[in-house]
Amino acid sequence: MIEKELAGKILREALKTGADLAEIYVEDVTSTQLGFDDSKLEQAVHGADRGAGIRVFFGNLVTYAYTDSLSENSLLDAAHAAASAGASSAKTQLIDLTERKSPLVYPVEKELDSMRIEDKAAILHRIDETARAYSPLIVQVFGSYGERVRRVWIYNSTGLMAHDERTFVEIRMGVVAKKNGTMQRSFRGFGGQKGLELLDDNDPTAVITEVAESAIKMLDAIPCPAGEMTVVMPNGWGGVLFHEACGHQMEADFITKGTSAYAGKVGEVVASPIITAIDDGTIPGRRGSLRFDDDGTPAQRTVLIERGVLKEYMWDLVEARRVGREASTGNGRRESYRHMPMPRMTNTFIDNGEHDPQEIIESTKRGIYIKQMAGGQAELAKGDFVFNATEAYLIEEGKLTAPVRGATVFGNGPAVLKEIDMLGNDLALDPGMGICGKGQSARVSVGQPTLRIPKVQVGGTDEPVEGVMG
Repeated sequence: MIEKELAGKILREALKTGADLAEIYVEDVTSTQLGFDDSKLEQAVHGADRGAGIRVFFGNLVTYAYTDSLSENSLLDAAHAAASAGASSAKTQLIDLTERKSPLVYPVEKELDSMRIEDKAAILHRIDETARAYSPLIVQVFGSYGERVRRVWIYNSTGLMAHDERTFVEIRMGVVAKKNGTMQRSFRGFGGQKGLELLDDNDPTAVITEVAESAIKMLDAIPCPAGEMTVVMPNGWGGVLFHEACGHQMEADFITKGTSAYAGKVGEVVASPIITAIDDGTIPGRRGSLRFDDDGTPAQRTVLIERGVLKEYMWDLVEARRVGREASTGNGRRESYRHMPMPRMTNTFIDNGEHDPQEIIESTKRGIYIKQMAGGQAELAKGDFVFNATEAYLIEEGKLTAPVRGATVFGNGPAVLKEIDMLGNDLALDPGMGICGKGQSARVSVGQPTLRIPKVQVGGTDEPVEGVMG
């Protein structure tokens, strides 16, 4: 952080050319990354990054400068550069910085330095051994361990002074299985905004066993049928579809530009009446949670859709000012001090429904059940999406039958949201691995209950495919 007196001096410098608001964002990040591949430790990196950004507002014109030095001269130079867009001089303002406290508590029960680096690397070694022992068909195993502590301080000319500290731990793992020339990949992991207590609640060897089992099963999968069919999506990580294909369209920069399908539709029906969708930056332990966003606005829970009706968008400070809103929704986020904030999701999910998940499958005569999702693409402004499944099964007469490979689901998010006809009571958030890209990367969580889309396009094979009942 920087001293209050220095912060006031920097802000006054930034206001000298007639700006109506000035801000200092200070960041200090430390991180460790370990990578394991081919049965040996391939990467061991520890790093630190520190700097500050100065943002200056002239109405809706916003200028920005940053520096990787927190010396007084460097900060003054950045303030002067950001203020250079102004064309007038202003009187010196009295800025009374008062720290704003957050009631939100995200405890770290086990500090990151309470475990030796050798012991963290040993976790990856056990993952490798466990996967290779599962089956001789496992030909490649890889894993990574990451930890990151991000401390931020925000000061602005309204008198705001806020501080947040975000600690993340995550473990990622994957395998490649091979049989008769066919290869299958499977990935999984877990993480959260917490300390090493994450390892008390998650067993890496149990997870890699599930990963290996999935890859081996899919070696014998039949090609996925193609065409319009019923798709049942999994709880938890399945929420990435809503995040990518619908959530981004509710971010205020797409709204104010008029490029979103949801622009101007607050109060209108935009989804099935069983759908309630929420963005909540206040959930303890989740990757997208904040005490304050990167504008200094307190994190909050925002109901985006309630029983199918659009209620609100996700706002940052810039877009809120653009339309004359009194406040943002706490969704201003930035990748680092080198970037200006933009509207971003935090922890975004479809809320619980009323159906038993098994009932959803049993009531489906024929379709596809996606158990594990992989990568995908979405055209953020329009919501058109393509997502791939790493593990999927045919549904025949209400039962899961043959595993299928090559399953790809594609369509339009806003359209699909209106079609969902069954929603489970098994809401879950993802296991803590989400990173969202929108020009800048941001840690997020996604989630949903099990849900059914009665008609959506599935890519695979055009050849007739029958499963095996049982």
